[in-house]
Amino acid sequence: MAGRRRRRNPEITPELLLRAYSIGLFPMADSADDPELFWVDPDMRGIIPLDGFHVPRSLARTIRRKPFDIRFDTAFDAVIAACAAAAPNRPTTWINTPIRSLYSTLHRLGHAHSVEAFEGDELVGGLYGVSLGAAFFGESMFSRRTDASKICLVHLVERLKARGFRLLDTQFTTEHLKTFGAIDVPKADYEDLLANAVASPHLPF
Repeated sequence: MAGRRRRRNPEITPELLLRAYSIGLFPMADSADDPELFWVDPDMRGIIPLDGFHVPRSLARTIRRKPFDIRFDTAFDAVIAACAAAAPNRPTTWINTPIRSLYSTLHRLGHAHSVEAFEGDELVGGLYGVSLGAAFFGESMFSRRTDASKICLVHLVERLKARGFRLLDTQFTTEHLKTFGAIDVPKADYEDLLANAVASPHLPF
């Protein structure tokens, strides 16, 4: 993650965390086993312009078949636990115990949310993130079935558009996210987008 600047802070409260998001910072850990957190302030920021979101044709066909039951905010702790867990294609993660605790508290306060894909009673994919004003900050996603997390992302964007959100922050871009329209924007441009979004009254998710 080139260009990030670290500012270690072992005493991060939920209130401080929301303040950090409002000025463009977010926390990470070096690994799931690392008890410390550091602030990240990228020089280039990943976003998905909501009016430029693109659903690949093959995924759109899959979505029409409705392979999963998509739910919102019914299993937040299970989603973040799954995002934190090692997987065959992801042997380590950055989601440590302090992060899980902080974001679970934000969820109870109405500022962290999850989108979940269920197959029967089994959670097979999902994502979570933070909402503040008219901004949503995507944090992590997981998938235990083909396309499960992608379908959750599509439902997230549909929900954000319906609620009037203005900014979907992805922190960084990946080739996977670029297929949906993710772009990198310079820090100064991002700060303008962020200021506009967080100046809005807090929108319901």
